[in-house]
Amino acid sequence: MIDNPQKVLEDLKPTKEFFIGIDSDGCVFDTMEIKQKEAFCPTFIKHYKLQKISKYAREVWEFVNLYSKTRGVNRFKALLRAIELLERRPEVKARGMKFLDMTTVAEWVKNESKLGNPALEKYAKENNDDMINLTLAWSKEVNKIIAELVFDIPPFPFVKESLDKMKDKADLMVVSQTPGEALVREWEEHNIQNYVRVICGQEYGTKAEHLKFAAKGKYLDEKILMIGDAPGDQSAAKSNGVLFYPINPGHEDESWKRFYEEALEKFFEGTFVGTYEDNLIKEFESYLPELPSWEK
Repeated sequence: MIDNPQKVLEDLKPTKEFFIGIDSDGCVFDTMEIKQKEAFCPTFIKHYKLQKISKYAREVWEFVNLYSKTRGVNRFKALLRAIELLERRPEVKARGMKFLDMTTVAEWVKNESKLGNPALEKYAKENNDDMINLTLAWSKEVNKIIAELVFDIPPFPFVKESLDKMKDKADLMVVSQTPGEALVREWEEHNIQNYVRVICGQEYGTKAEHLKFAAKGKYLDEKILMIGDAPGDQSAAKSNGVLFYPINPGHEDESWKRFYEEALEKFFEGTFVGTYEDNLIKEFESYLPELPSWEK
């Protein structure tokens, strides 16, 4: 566990005029589907005893993590959201499903900003709570499956070209809620780790905190950009009063091509902010619904 991740980010000094934070899963790499469908969801069903409603558990998990405005949310927040939605489903109620009591997990999520296995492991040792221990076991198994399963998935087209174009004028940093170990492995596998100054995973805190401590106040707000594929990336940028470039889910290739050919130059020229960014965000927001189809 990083002793003082906030200090690591606070100690970063600007070397360029601009700063760009970049999300990883679903943004740089096409890894969201395989991780969520093959690692997270099966272990969610297994550990939380959802076998008799597995059809609905899978549908809800994928909605929360891939196909809604919570896409890309931290895994522990996703866990609580998925169970909340399952508890409301009429089909689930009709099957007499009794859910495990997630109160202690909800309390930990509410009070902890560094929502990762190191913080949960520490909390588990101090509290020895059955549901905390179960959630830690689930999260560890997810990481194990991802390490075994997720490889040979290159960056989206135009990512490498964009990194080459960004690096001369901007300080770059990975801003993610993926565990740091997986991020480093994936960026090193494709030899793009040297483009960024720091690879920030969930152990460094929230995405908003990453931007706040690494960039806010060190660069002009209009010279700080967050690139991401999820509303959480957008809110991290906007909570810091900085710019956001969306990678549209399902249209990642086109989004990176547009960034490389058009948007990056607008950012450097100072013409990104305003109508151009507003139109990008309006398009982005049209892709992800707030409510699932079964609640509309």
